[in-house]
Amino acid sequence: MANHAGTEPTAPGEIAKPNTGWIWKTFFILVGITALEFVFVFLMEPSTLRNSIFIILTIFKAFFIVAEFMHLKHEVKALIWTILIPMALLVWLLIALVTEGTYQNSFWNVFN
Repeated sequence: MANHAGTEPTAPGEIAKPNTGWIWKTFFILVGITALEFVFVFLMEPSTLRNSIFIILTIFKAFFIVAEFMHLKHEVKALIWTILIPMALLVWLLIALVTEGTYQNSFWNVFN
């Protein structure tokens, strides 16, 4: 597991120096991804491309959160692949559903 408290040994009874640098780095990365999501969602016209970009950024943000806060990036590779492969299939499913939903919407608009 990850040890974010630093690697310097402390004397008995001494309180370790807090290591908050990784927390701020993670915070600013997540703020940047969220700001990028807002830019795409509010400045682009509604389309399949916009929805796909938003979904990809959201899943990237979820991967980053899992890697940082659940310490997945420090696990063995087999466990990481066990999680990533089903997630990749889920991404494929979401993109297929968004594309199919857009098609269905345009199909029913023809009859109206």
